[in-house]
Amino acid sequence: MTLKRNLVNGQSTTLVAIRRIGKTGLIRHLLAQLPAGHTGIYLDILPTESMKELLNALATAVFSTIPEQSKPGKLILDFIKSLRPVIVFDPLTGFPQLTVDVRPGEAERHIRSVLGCLEAYPEKVIIAIDEFQQIMNYPEKNTDAFLRSIIQSLSNVRFIFSGSQQHLMMQLFADPSRPFYQSTGFLKIDKIDADEYVAFIRHHFQHRGHKIEDETIRAMMEWADLHTYYVQLLCNRVFASAGKNVDDELWKQQAARLLLEQEIVFFKYRDLLTKQQWALLKAIAHEGKVFYPTSKDFISKYDLGSPATVLRSLQALQQKEMIYSDYNKEGQMFYSVYDVLFRRWMQGK
Repeated sequence: MTLKRNLVNGQSTTLVAIRRIGKTGLIRHLLAQLPAGHTGIYLDILPTESMKELLNALATAVFSTIPEQSKPGKLILDFIKSLRPVIVFDPLTGFPQLTVDVRPGEAERHIRSVLGCLEAYPEKVIIAIDEFQQIMNYPEKNTDAFLRSIIQSLSNVRFIFSGSQQHLMMQLFADPSRPFYQSTGFLKIDKIDADEYVAFIRHHFQHRGHKIEDETIRAMMEWADLHTYYVQLLCNRVFASAGKNVDDELWKQQAARLLLEQEIVFFKYRDLLTKQQWALLKAIAHEGKVFYPTSKDFISKYDLGSPATVLRSLQALQQKEMIYSDYNKEGQMFYSVYDVLFRRWMQGK
């Protein structure tokens, strides 16, 4: 695996993928499979809104991962405890959550100190920071410059910077004017190979005594746009309701039920958006993929107003993570709707 090879060989890596494609699962699997002499630490910073909350997420992740039995581990955890965190336990998972009460401007110093402690740890440390683009929303200025200044001085700690807002991750790591430019390897997670996915799904159905044809599986995957989350969601529903044989009628019935259940969510989208944004979202959903959203043909087909209006709505929908941009195999950029169920619902209207 390229990601594992990069990290073991000392290269930090940027990992991008659209939401719910399996990125987080891949990272967690990798951290669990690190070779001897390596320690993996995972933190999701999407809920954080400031450097102080980033410190809390980092302290929690380190506290939950580093064993206290060893002398180096005890030194790291003693330092975190010296910050006098309030420790509560999640009632569902039982995992600790740390909250450090620091004065304005102190969070940066403590983040530097925590990473400095990990630099002295006797094992190689891999820190995976999920939804890294969230730092662009922090009120503190030049957060990426601050983090880059620390990270470039570390030799024992390597990072996975992952994110689902691809346009923001590209700004952080592919813009020559940004501090993280060309500082890491770069990997993009695409959809699972269709043939391998068919074999995987067929195995699980047949293992429980359900007969299913490859053509049926392919039709289900096409409906779910080969998007991991939606493929698994549909397969789970079909599996739960399956008899001895699984046919097209059964999976289409379950797909229709999924859309019906989600209608209230789809109508909520309308309430959250302006009239122009809603119209553009519907248009992109109808098309599936839109390569030229400001073209005269596309705008007139769906009565979207002016190109300037479309551009403003396009930007707003991306910020709200209702749509995303990507490239096809020919290198052409397109826009598509994140929610595959919404897309199918609109296409049925």
